[in-house]
Amino acid sequence: MKLSILGCYSATPRIIAHTTSQVLEMRGHLFLIDCGEGTQVELRRHKIKFNQIKHIFISHLHGDHYFGLVGLISTFRLLTRETDLHVYGPKGLKELITLQMKLADSWTNYKLIFHELTSKSSELVFEDEKVSVHTIPLDHRIYTNGFIFKEKPFERKLDINKAKDLNIDKAYFRKLKQGDDVVNEQGNLILNTEVTYQGHQPKSYAFCSDTAYKESIIPIISGVDVLYHESTFLEAHANLCAKTKHSTAKQAATIALKANVKQLILGHYSTRYGGLEGFKSEASAVFKDVLLADDGKVFDF
Repeated sequence: MKLSILGCYSATPRIIAHTTSQVLEMRGHLFLIDCGEGTQVELRRHKIKFNQIKHIFISHLHGDHYFGLVGLISTFRLLTRETDLHVYGPKGLKELITLQMKLADSWTNYKLIFHELTSKSSELVFEDEKVSVHTIPLDHRIYTNGFIFKEKPFERKLDINKAKDLNIDKAYFRKLKQGDDVVNEQGNLILNTEVTYQGHQPKSYAFCSDTAYKESIIPIISGVDVLYHESTFLEAHANLCAKTKHSTAKQAATIALKANVKQLILGHYSTRYGGLEGFKSEASAVFKDVLLADDGKVFDF
């Protein structure tokens, strides 16, 4: 699992502070999460093969989270993309994008599929044999979702020498990796646990931006390997959270602690602050394993 931060600052883009966008690499997928202004430029800058992006997840319809989407869709057209593109986001996103395409007479030459979201409860929005993606209902000024990405269990590892010693036919090796018990050449039942062991541990990633402090998300994100949670403000400006529906670094850390996550990444910083260390300091007083997102930063998990 690899996370590339293309932008992680709030509100307006600056030369050294890009708005929200990130790419999650998981089990052969390149998932684009939010698409703030300039996302396609940052994809190129960081040499991410955005032609391989097949699924885009938009949290909400504030411009700093989706203004780069129509440009990226248009660029895919110019590059003669043929692969289907799935876009998941709030109801209204399809109308916003297709109106611009209609007025510009720039319809795509590939299939553009919108999955518009309206549910206020967590729901499954994407699933294949390797990964599932559910929404995380958030508390912001408009309808907003986070997303939780979960790897499905890997195949078990086979001890081939032991399997041969127990006279198991090679034709059953695949079934063993899938967790089944099998019968050997003598007709004896061989338990899966006798010849296999746990494969790679599945990982999970939760993206929560933008939101006020909301404890109801805790059961949804409980135990995730990595939580990205917005931390727009430091405690000195905690009074702004109720009005803007954002969180402080300390509040993000409190959610991480109560959800028993393994690692917390802070992001969506207000540009009113001169640096990021204050965010880590305030969060670390509550939760021990705190990382700071920053433009261009890559996390390998």
